[in-house]
Amino acid sequence: MQDAELKPAGELARLAPAHFPNESSAYRQARTELLTEEIELRRYIARVAAQRRALPPGGEVTRDYRFVGTDGEVGLADLFGPHDTLVVYSFMYGPARENLCPMCNATMSSWDGEVPHITQRVGFAMVARSPIERLASLAETRRWRNLTLYSDPSGDYTADYVGEHDSDMPAYNVFSRKSGTIRHFWAPEGGMEIADPGQDPHMAPDLNPLWIILDTTPEGRGTDWYPSLRD
Repeated sequence: MQDAELKPAGELARLAPAHFPNESSAYRQARTELLTEEIELRRYIARVAAQRRALPPGGEVTRDYRFVGTDGEVGLADLFGPHDTLVVYSFMYGPARENLCPMCNATMSSWDGEVPHITQRVGFAMVARSPIERLASLAETRRWRNLTLYSDPSGDYTADYVGEHDSDMPAYNVFSRKSGTIRHFWAPEGGMEIADPGQDPHMAPDLNPLWIILDTTPEGRGTDWYPSLRD
């Protein structure tokens, strides 16, 4: 739907205002104004998603990246399963790291329950540089039941799509497959250089629902709080 066909956001916000016990008229007016902005935000997110989907073809994947899962060695093409789209999340748990990154844990734990739904549409794989035995033990410790973890033993995939062979940084990469050709489709880009003052350079929208929920609270996500490995 083109923007010209959309009703003004303010008009929609005034159609059926909610009312809660003992609220003031000032609260209701401010809330309706906020709803106008929330409608605009919803539309902007949809426009950005459409722009993302319209990207030209990304770079072709020409290397035979090999991974090791609990059932043995597989290639990148195998991770697609029956789908033509694959999401690969590289998480911070290299062989030299004693503990899993708490932020990666929070993100992956939030995804674990969604995997049965996600994999109805796309392939979904978690990759780290540690040996698969160590990753399997981690999954048991964190009580992940649905995430599929793979080791990148050579570091070739990590070098090309994270940073270096032994990079211990997070990365989210999306690949597409058409007529047997695999291409890179999209990944978040930029680091601290794109951060606004007083903020981490987080994505919009965030891939971790933790932050989306905190954004709806009076305190917000804060400026100095991060999740930990403690349950």
